[in-house]
Amino acid sequence: MRGERATVTPYPDGPLLLRGDVDIVTADGEPIERNRRTVALCRCGLSTIKPYCDGTHKVAGFRTDD
Repeated sequence: MRGERATVTPYPDGPLLLRGDVDIVTADGEPIERNRRTVALCRCGLSTIKPYCDGTHKVAGFRTDD
């Protein structure tokens, strides 16, 4: 994954897609395992696999501002 420029793409009413070279860490600075170049990060706060999205936003009716 090293070397690829990171991008974050917010999806309407859904997760943030993270692509590229970036480390994901907890609030305490502990690294979070990342096995893919592209990951979906939860923004609704309801995922059971935080920080990753599990699709719960759809069932919960999560909506983002335009």
